[in-house]
Formats: sequence, structure tokens, C-alpha cells
Amino acid sequence: MHHFDEIFGLAAARHGGDAALEAKLQKPKSPNELAAMPDDRWLSIITKCIFQAGFNWKVIEAKWDGFEVAFDRFDVGRCAFMDDDKFDALLRDTRIVRNGTKIATVRENAAFLLELRQQGGAGKVLGGWPSTDYVGLLDLLKTRASRLGGTTAQYAMRFAGRDSFILSQDVTARLIAEGVVDKAPSSRKAMAQVQAAFNTWMDQSGRSLTEISRVLAMSL
Repeated sequence: MHHFDEIFGLAAARHGGDAALEAKLQKPKSPNELAAMPDDRWLSIITKCIFQAGFNWKVIEAKWDGFEVAFDRFDVGRCAFMDDDKFDALLRDTRIVRNGTKIATVRENAAFLLELRQQGGAGKVLGGWPSTDYVGLLDLLKTRASRLGGTTAQYAMRFAGRDSFILSQDVTARLIAEGVVDKAPSSRKAMAQVQAAFNTWMDQSGRSLTEISRVLAMSL
């Protein structure tokens, strides 16, 4: 496995040099910023990523103001206790994409966020989870939340601004080239290997998962 500086050099050579590459790197929000983010914004971001999965992102983006209104600005209490009349009305609501399975996730994930309040709230739990165990956070979202497996949870955490990696096609290709995995990681063992590699690169560079992930993607 190459030292991170070597991978950064590969990416910089492809993207106009060190300064040009640095300009393309986004730093994550601080744990304090994430802790201050209200639950309704977490639910909004999670829901958008779920609806975008397997769908045209531009369509969801264009309709998003309608989603916000239809789901009561993603008020967690209202969404968690959505009754059948409200659910049926949403199935007929042209302001949103009327996918019953995905609409149901709003109620289920709102209930999940309410549960997190017992541990200090979504901002503290999701935003404060250690980056050195990011795969543990992904596992939490996969097992306790609704439809947040695979890259959907990874995109949700990235869009929320928390430190994260996304196992995109390019990132996965670099991980394979580095000998970290031999195919797209899906098992617990493979994900642990990915985490270990990112932890090594964090130690070498002092950078965040977010920055490292982006560099890996741009190195190919």
C-alpha cells in the first residue's frame, strides 16, 4: 500500500498540481457544528439520499421544496407519528415522488432519530462518531435505520457534512490497486480492511476521511 503522499502526488498530477487539487478538497464540519444541527435537517438529508438512490437526482432536487412542505419540514415528531391518513395522502401528493416504500422510511427514520435522543441526539451520535470507526457508524445506520445500507448512508453522511468516505467506483478502484481489497467491499472483514487503510492514511497525512476519499477518487 502506497504512502498517502504518493497517492496525493498521483492525484495532483492528474488535476493540475498540488494547489489545484487542494482547492478541490472539502473539509468536513466539526463535531460541534454537527451536534448543533437539528434533527429535522438530519431527517431531510437522509430522506433525500434515500429518494435519490436508484433515481434521477435532478428530479429529486427539482421537487425538494415540495418534499419539505409535504413532510412538514421533516419535523421528527410529526413524521415519526405519521398516521395512515397522512401516509395515504402522501401517496397521492404530486409534490413528491410517490414511492410508498421510500415514503415509509421517513416515518421509520424519524422514529430512529427519536431513539437517538436518549443518547444525546442525532447530531451528537452521528456527528460525533469517531472517524477511526466510521464503518461502525455505517453498520449502525444499516441495522437500526431504514434503507441506509450500501452507499446511501455514505452519501447521507457526506451531504450532512460529517467526516466520511464514499466507496464510489473510483475510490474502490484505488483501494483494489493498493491491495486493500480485491473487489468492491461488502463483508464486515472487507469493510474493516478499508477502515484500517483509511486510518493509516489519516495517520500519515493528518487529513480527514472526506479529504482522503476525494484524493483516492481523483488519483485514477
